[in-house]
Amino acid sequence: MKALVTGGAGFIGSHIVDELLLQNFDVIVLDNLSTGRVENISDRVIHYNVDLKDKLDLVFAKERPDIVIHQAAQVSVSYSMKNPGFDAEENIKVTVNLLEACVKYGVKKFIFASSAAVYGAPEYLPIGEDHPVDPLSFYGLSKRNAETYIQMFSNTFGLNYTILRYSNVYGMRQNTKGEAGVVALFIDQALRGEALSVFGDGLQTRDFIFVKDVAKANVAACHYGDRKTLNISQGTKTSILELIEELYFNISDSMSPSFHDERPGDIRHSLLSNQEAKHWLDWEPSYTLSDGIQLTIKYCQSHQVHTY
Repeated sequence: MKALVTGGAGFIGSHIVDELLLQNFDVIVLDNLSTGRVENISDRVIHYNVDLKDKLDLVFAKERPDIVIHQAAQVSVSYSMKNPGFDAEENIKVTVNLLEACVKYGVKKFIFASSAAVYGAPEYLPIGEDHPVDPLSFYGLSKRNAETYIQMFSNTFGLNYTILRYSNVYGMRQNTKGEAGVVALFIDQALRGEALSVFGDGLQTRDFIFVKDVAKANVAACHYGDRKTLNISQGTKTSILELIEELYFNISDSMSPSFHDERPGDIRHSLLSNQEAKHWLDWEPSYTLSDGIQLTIKYCQSHQVHTY
């Protein structure tokens, strides 16, 4: 089976590629390396350096993928609030362009990386997939609109899909800039001996999930979860201050936080139920936060930490 992964040189995408290769998929990567890194690309894959807003006929006509796993995106909440037009171009227009290519060239399934940001401020916790969607940021809005396009393409053209709404993903190869990468940012700052930048009071909570668990969920979606929208999460809430305590234990107890104003569009609390994903994908997370933090620290200590 042949899978095409957009953003396959990036943080999550490269781990999905690794997992696909372990399961003997043929893999095509589309990545213009604007944020992805060439060293993340295995020599066992075919890489196309293309702009996903351009026509993709040459790639799709030649490669004829069975599955498209769409990971490429503008992922910064704060940047989306300053540049909503760019965010929409990258997250909506690109998705529609890929969907058109999938229909034209007979792709069997489209797997989409969405986000907990589509829910906005939670009415209750944990958030299930039937929770109302009311994004607080243009990033969340663009992801929600992309989801709607996917569902409409399925209804109109019969394209199979699985939408995966990620909680806060962390792990090796993560961008160290921005709150979406708060684990990588904190580890980078701690290893450099800098104060840890906390936006708000640190009592805000997140549902952190290790990137290898996310990769396994995407590969499971190649086989299961047809026409489903599923939360991919650890299912455990952790405050930013609790995250810092975990880093104290693993790096240094001399670290100190530096508090800054909250950022527009940030959600106060997030905790996603993963029960539907467990059922429909035959999947569940296997790494605790402590496990994932230790693996990420070891990676950062043995590699130059890139700031993109």
